[in-house]
Amino acid sequence: MDDDGYGELKLDLLGSWRLRRDGVVVHVATRQQRLIAALAIKGPRLRSYLVGLLWPEYPDSKALESLRVSVHLTSRQVPGLIVNEGRLLSLSDQVEVDLDRIREHARVLGHAGIGAGAASLLGELKDAQLLPGWYEDWVVFEQSRLQQDRLRIFTDIAARSLSLGDCGTAGAAAEEAVGIEPLYENAVRLLIRAELQRGNPAAALRAYERYRQQLQEDMGLLPAEPVRELLATILERQQRAVKERLVPAGDSWLGGQPALNNF
Repeated sequence: MDDDGYGELKLDLLGSWRLRRDGVVVHVATRQQRLIAALAIKGPRLRSYLVGLLWPEYPDSKALESLRVSVHLTSRQVPGLIVNEGRLLSLSDQVEVDLDRIREHARVLGHAGIGAGAASLLGELKDAQLLPGWYEDWVVFEQSRLQQDRLRIFTDIAARSLSLGDCGTAGAAAEEAVGIEPLYENAVRLLIRAELQRGNPAAALRAYERYRQQLQEDMGLLPAEPVRELLATILERQQRAVKERLVPAGDSWLGGQPALNNF
């Protein structure tokens, strides 16, 4: 990366906020962190947009002053990070942001299809939580959006991997999708199919039972027919086993008569 004389800048938003220049952590105050994070996530924005986003409770004059001070301090502490074009602010395109990297991988995956990059993307997304511990409304919205993106990508990886016979990747991706949304039927079906194709019916049955119980508890519903059909043979076998463990009232050794309590 061409550093324009400012060094190599890397910004992490996943897991925790961290800014590094040439591998050394740069410490900035919380107010500056919020501004940098907003520009990294939202992209280039007008000052009027940023003051409403970051200081919604302030009068306009005070919010504009807070923004001016934040831009000044950030530019002094981390030269080359913010591009100031008057009314428009942005991060330098030389800053490497981990969230951008994941978004780009997801875009490539969507256009190029499954491949060697799927396992790498799966690993990156596994614990990708955006700014945990930040509770501002705009951050919570972006956290939710990332969760939905992760759910979509995990499900996509699972479906494509399954079609290529890669049951291990399919199962891992489907498991992550179910972890995000336990009642997402498509993800549950993919997980069950992956376990069955791996020759692990017990794991498939456990996934089904978890889904069935939570669906019943949360919504009072039973699994849809397409889900039950995946395990029809196993469920029938399970039901027969339960019936066979019950001693019938008129068993042959009692001469066809019901058992009586002679006490």
